[in-house]
Amino acid sequence: MKYDVVIVGAGQGGGMAAIQLRQKGFTGSIAIIGREDEPPYERPPLSKEYLLGEKSFDRLYIQKAEHWTEKEIELILGAEVVTLDPAGKCVTLKDGRKVEYGDLIWSTGGDPRPLNCSGSELKGIHSIRDRADIDAILEELPDVERVAVVGGGYIGLEAAAALRKLGKDVVLLEVLPRVLARVAGPEISEFFEAEHRAQGVDLRTGVGVVAFEGKDKLEIVHLTDETEIEAQMAIVGIGVIPAVAPLLAAGADGGNGVHVDEYCRTTLEHVYAIGDCAAHANRFADGAVVRLESVQNANDQATAAVSAIMDDPQPYTALPWFWSNQYDLRLQTAGLSALHDQTVLRGDPATRKFTVAYLQDGKLIALDCINNSKDYAQGRKLVEAGVTIAPDELADASRQLKSFMPS
Repeated sequence: MKYDVVIVGAGQGGGMAAIQLRQKGFTGSIAIIGREDEPPYERPPLSKEYLLGEKSFDRLYIQKAEHWTEKEIELILGAEVVTLDPAGKCVTLKDGRKVEYGDLIWSTGGDPRPLNCSGSELKGIHSIRDRADIDAILEELPDVERVAVVGGGYIGLEAAAALRKLGKDVVLLEVLPRVLARVAGPEISEFFEAEHRAQGVDLRTGVGVVAFEGKDKLEIVHLTDETEIEAQMAIVGIGVIPAVAPLLAAGADGGNGVHVDEYCRTTLEHVYAIGDCAAHANRFADGAVVRLESVQNANDQATAAVSAIMDDPQPYTALPWFWSNQYDLRLQTAGLSALHDQTVLRGDPATRKFTVAYLQDGKLIALDCINNSKDYAQGRKLVEAGVTIAPDELADASRQLKSFMPS
């Protein structure tokens, strides 16, 4: 098999790269290699609407099945790339088949980070990455009363919210002192902790898992504080490991992801990487090398890689943004807050509609908006522009953020 462009990974980034190639007039042959048997589909709804039964799986597809045929994009599904030969411009699949390429776009995302402890192989212990994971959870749920959710990031909190809506007892365990510690400030953490507890979640911070115990399936979770809880299911959401082993083995620079430049080029000729697995220098992180796990990043890096392949190079400079739905709360984030030295609260968290603004040397670098889409929409432009705002003025929630934009 030989194609002008081979895309490895049938997720958000891979699907959008193929779509954009055709939209930009690329007439060569295209193939998408996907580990699952499904055509490209959206993954964020898995831990929310799909788990809750509010959205059927056929509504998650990025395009209808006939689209790929109509656009002459071949789908090689149920296949996994195990080796890459950059000199021969060829990848080898797990079943031994070889696929040659002119340009290669690597968009494999990451695999759930396992909790390597005693009993982690027991039935009833799950991660959330793909449809099969959620289907397995749903199949077991009727016989489950209590679920231990391990990890207080987006995935863990969203899963906890969904499971409470489904009527399950939920214990959420976060080894760090607060939830969302890696992505948000203390104000946001405290708000979500209080919200989950108000919804009936037994949320415990500073507590990790020592071991799982059970005969044929999970029965008991042993914790680092020397206590234990009964649970018939555990969902482990403690991050992902970038799926880049074949690239690194072939000589690409990287570590926690594969390194790419502003055009999403790896250090291997004619090999690009996009999405969760691509480590890049981001201007909204003061040029630090980061990996972003978001739909925005996957889509915008797909644009950069496709533009480079089409000999119209356009650097990746997009503002990072994220969202999370929990209960009736919508968190929208613009920018990266890690380097902030000051936070400003806009509004009252008790109203369940407010914004936390993050400043660095007086400059607005990020926003976390809870049920506050107006602040989010207007604030994005301020973060992109790097506007400096006096904290006392920024704290005035009656003043629209767009009024701070320089004329």
